[in-house]
Amino acid sequence: MDITSSTADSSPPARPGAKPGSKAANAAKGATRPGDRIFLALSRGSGLLLLVIMAAIAAFLAVRATNALSHNEGNFFTTFEWSANATPPVFGIAVLAFGTIVSSLIAMIIAVPVAIGVALFISHYAPRRLAAPLAYVIDLLAAVPSIVYGLWGALFLVPHLGGLYSWMNDYLGWTGVFAYHDGAARSLFTIGILLAIMILPIVTSVSREVFLQAPKMHEEAALALGATRWEVIRMAVLPFGRSGVISASMLGLGRALGETMAVATVLSPSFTIGKSLLDPGGGTFAQNIASSFKESGEIGKDALIASGLVLFVLTLLVNGAARLIIARRKEYSE
Repeated sequence: MDITSSTADSSPPARPGAKPGSKAANAAKGATRPGDRIFLALSRGSGLLLLVIMAAIAAFLAVRATNALSHNEGNFFTTFEWSANATPPVFGIAVLAFGTIVSSLIAMIIAVPVAIGVALFISHYAPRRLAAPLAYVIDLLAAVPSIVYGLWGALFLVPHLGGLYSWMNDYLGWTGVFAYHDGAARSLFTIGILLAIMILPIVTSVSREVFLQAPKMHEEAALALGATRWEVIRMAVLPFGRSGVISASMLGLGRALGETMAVATVLSPSFTIGKSLLDPGGGTFAQNIASSFKESGEIGKDALIASGLVLFVLTLLVNGAARLIIARRKEYSE
């Protein structure tokens, strides 16, 4: 018996119209294997399960939020007060939304440029003996618990920011945004600095891995044409890694938006919006939930859940925007 013909006859038939050796023929052949069918079913089931869990979370938050909003005597979006345990309850998220967005934006403005610089240094400038331990330390910082950052911020960062605040008041106080009136540096700007330190390792790690994936042929071609190291990075590395940096930044922004313990440890809650970013007070969604949940009654807890629903939607919008931006860069996303 011809071994070759026997082996060919035992293989499953390809899809009609598919050329032998083509992707369609290989896919049709692989689809008949039990292992492939099981893996496909598990992958599809995992994706559907994730969607079901997300829908269940959204439904739970919506139901509890509806109960709180039906008893609220104030405007949920514009009220500058949080008296959810009063009779009747009056609460709104104006201060919380402002504090969450402003502190996260400050963190992004500080952290992202520094993270890109550190990632480029590790991937393209630092010698290998220095790059490896430096990358390890940065990855280790990303795993530090939030409460550790919070204690460091309360015991070290806040007492040592007075000099920086005074300098900003001397040179930028005329804007009103950076006016400093003495007092403890427990402000949204302090929270922004602390969040920037917290998200810096995450953005750096992801950006570094993306920069290391830049095509070496492009870099070598640019060097062969006489480009400097910075020109190689500007023309070959940064365009390739743009989507990865955006993804890393959105990942850091997601952590900044939802950070709880570090913010609750440093920030003194106050439902007022100061004229200056250096004024004490303010608040964020996560910080208010962590500090108020224990002593809240039924309506108060539902009100906190309603604010959590807003944070949930805000996080989904941020991640959705990031996916839209990345989808425009097909050379990276495909």
